[in-house]
Amino acid sequence: MTSGGAGTTIQVLEGSETGFATTKFDALLNWARKYSLFQYPFITACCAMEFMAMASPRFDMARFGAEAPRFSPRQSDLLWVVGTISQRQAPALKRIYEQMADPKYVFAFGTCASCGGFYDNYTTLAGIDKVIPVDVYVPGCPPRPEAVIDGLLLLQDKIARGDRTPAIVKPRRDPTVQAGNLVRLGKKSTAT
Repeated sequence: MTSGGAGTTIQVLEGSETGFATTKFDALLNWARKYSLFQYPFITACCAMEFMAMASPRFDMARFGAEAPRFSPRQSDLLWVVGTISQRQAPALKRIYEQMADPKYVFAFGTCASCGGFYDNYTTLAGIDKVIPVDVYVPGCPPRPEAVIDGLLLLQDKIARGDRTPAIVKPRRDPTVQAGNLVRLGKKSTAT
């Protein structure tokens, strides 16, 4: 028996023992939701290669309960937006989002889906959050599968907590530490 904090105790039962657990209905529902995500992939560009790698046995998205794609938005609760979204695709993306059943979650896969990437022109949407709300942003061009797994775990944690604020996956290693031996660019000093 251990103390769970706030006056609660947690007792682990052995295989032959019986008992019961108490919880709130919302906590039980969120626990079930986080392990049964039905994805709808909206794939438009080169990040699709990394998305397919995520679905492969090497990274095994199935172990997180999110491997089953649905090809109808009405049967899915997780929208994966993978790649660049043009201004002409934006109304279709919004219509797909509106067709999904509640609660629905959105995953921005890659820099182009998150903020438009290096396509700074009038034809490209500067981030899908201009037309639909986003739950998790995974930056990268393309993002590494490990970063996508981190994003999926972050989304599951947010679902369990009932948190709907947007979140960004941080890199596992600090790039400024790795760049310590590189030549730093900057203005030359004019003082002599």
